[in-house]
Amino acid sequence: MKNKRQSNLKLLILLLLLTAILLIVSTYAWFTSNQTVTVENLQVNVKAKNGLQISVDGTTWKSIIQTGDITAVSSDYTDIVNQLPSSMEPVSTVGTPDASGYLPMYYGEVKTHGGDYILTATKETDTRGSGSEAGKYIAFDLFFKVDADTDLLLTKNSEVTSNKTTGITNAARIAFVNKGHTTAGAQLTDIQKLNSGTSSVVSIWEPNYDVHTAEGVKNAKDVYNITTTQTGATRIAYDGIKDVITYDPTQTVAQTGANPTAIKLGDANKTANSAKFDTVTISHPTVSGFDENIALFTLTSGITKVRIYMWIEGQDVDCENNASGANAVFNVDITVPSQQSQGGGEG
Repeated sequence: MKNKRQSNLKLLILLLLLTAILLIVSTYAWFTSNQTVTVENLQVNVKAKNGLQISVDGTTWKSIIQTGDITAVSSDYTDIVNQLPSSMEPVSTVGTPDASGYLPMYYGEVKTHGGDYILTATKETDTRGSGSEAGKYIAFDLFFKVDADTDLLLTKNSEVTSNKTTGITNAARIAFVNKGHTTAGAQLTDIQKLNSGTSSVVSIWEPNYDVHTAEGVKNAKDVYNITTTQTGATRIAYDGIKDVITYDPTQTVAQTGANPTAIKLGDANKTANSAKFDTVTISHPTVSGFDENIALFTLTSGITKVRIYMWIEGQDVDCENNASGANAVFNVDITVPSQQSQGGGEG
């Protein structure tokens, strides 16, 4: 009897050890709390061609905007709310603007609850500044000036790159929020205060939707029960976070309901929790190395204010622990068609 009890005890210990090992080697959506969660050394380059003019303050016009232009404090734009952090962490949004014309962003954290991995989320606020205290994603205003109604094109030179082969470049997103337009001769204060609020048109670019890392493929299956491939993959639709997700450690995990106290990673979707998640509309998904210019939206003659967001989407299957600790470079190259250009040149 004693030997049998010892054998059962050894078997139980072995099972516990195997369970612990499985938890350690598994990958999860988002980054777990014991991982490096930053993406360092951000670079932002925005170029315009064919006579299209761009500005960070609505009064000084250029053909190229770089990181320094965005972070510089403009005495001509006192209400500027540009944020360029020195590192990024995963956030999520459904891409629906609020009354300010901003995209509500939610910072997700993975916790353990009764043996389950759960997701919590707090709302982020766009701030003014740069460096380590400037938030978890990039956000800034640009102004575009054209002399006639013109399509704004994202060129094939646009890309998100990294110094490491990780899923960061696949989990990156860039959104263009069209906050309205006015005439070229309008007062500067009217130009800078352009805001269409909840009616602002949002265009979201998802680069590299057709490729995944090996870890991303595993993550898609383990967490979302989605089967995909590393190359030539079909785009995976996902649900973004639209509300705060709280955590009460004294409560059981609620898989459904209007006010869940904890949401399992596998239930972090609209089907299981419609009060917290909604399907994200990606207007411009592109394959890796896309080779054609993409029409973002039409610029109306005069000056248009556009708020640009760049972030790492936590709900993307490639956003998992192995994707952390890399550098990210966001290159946005924009133009207008040559036949519509304001100054000639190739489209």
